[in-house]
Amino acid sequence: MKQMFEEMQARLEKGQNMVLVSIMKASGSSPRGAGARMLVAADGRLYGTVGGGAVEMHAIELAKTLLNSGEPVCKKFELHRGAADDIGMVCGGDVELLFQPIAGHDPQWQQVAAAALAALASRMPAWFLEPTSGPAACPSLYNNGKLLAGATVDDAVLAVLTGSAALQLPGYFAEPLPVDGRVIIFGGGHVCQQLVPVLARLDFRMVVFENRAEFSQPQLFPGADAVILGDYQDVAASVSIQPDDYVVVMTNGHAHDCVVEGQALRAKPAYLGVIGSKAKIAAVNKILLAEGFSQAQLDTVYTPIGIAIKAQTPAEIAISIAAELILVRAERHAGDAPAGCPMQG
Repeated sequence: MKQMFEEMQARLEKGQNMVLVSIMKASGSSPRGAGARMLVAADGRLYGTVGGGAVEMHAIELAKTLLNSGEPVCKKFELHRGAADDIGMVCGGDVELLFQPIAGHDPQWQQVAAAALAALASRMPAWFLEPTSGPAACPSLYNNGKLLAGATVDDAVLAVLTGSAALQLPGYFAEPLPVDGRVIIFGGGHVCQQLVPVLARLDFRMVVFENRAEFSQPQLFPGADAVILGDYQDVAASVSIQPDDYVVVMTNGHAHDCVVEGQALRAKPAYLGVIGSKAKIAAVNKILLAEGFSQAQLDTVYTPIGIAIKAQTPAEIAISIAAELILVRAERHAGDAPAGCPMQG
């Protein structure tokens, strides 16, 4: 979502019209769930996807016709043979899309985009609301009932903003900003350098923590929010590990890994993954057990880190770690959103 608002902000500053296409409702085996978004301009898709294939092609073409309309449009696509409006997809589900025209230089959209980026940067919980009807529809951004930017929304609507999934409400489509996806990576070596750009495309926010100056250069980690040169012995002096964080440990030595893992275990993050062979893991666990950690605590650690895909190269290992993070994030929100295609069930 950060990339979406960045692209939106850049186009608004240039005075270019856009249409924000959002899945408000998905049922059956639709390719994407509620909250999937795509930004479209006169030159085509700028950001995101609502599932690809025929539905996306039709959505892009419809969005282009709405660039100058100024009024939201809702349209349902039936993704199965024999539907009244058969578009050639056989996923077996339906999706309802919201097409939200955005006028170039619109001050309210500019304010909302800027406020959303600020909220994402500070990890401030906020809801992004779009009206689903009315001319010159204006968006809103709220934090705990307080208007951050945009148009005022009725208290009755604000009262039902809860959870971590997108909501289709009377007159509005609302989605919380993804503020729970910070990944703290300890160790800025070759795997980290491959992992950061992958995670950046997956809407994770990243902090890289290193104890070597040559491996803590920001240019090595495009997409990271911060790169910290710090002391592995005292992580808290430089960064505070929060319960919603995902922690990846892959420093330049077993001793460093052990020290960082112990501090992370005490912080109880949402995910703690540690790189290493089974022999190395056993040696580190022996030390941690001697320090007073329980076997139950050690069993919460994802190690060897990553999905088992027989990865060998830094790039392959990065993909396996990213896949595991995707899975953990999805499982944390499994109760909030419907499943996608069967291949992802």
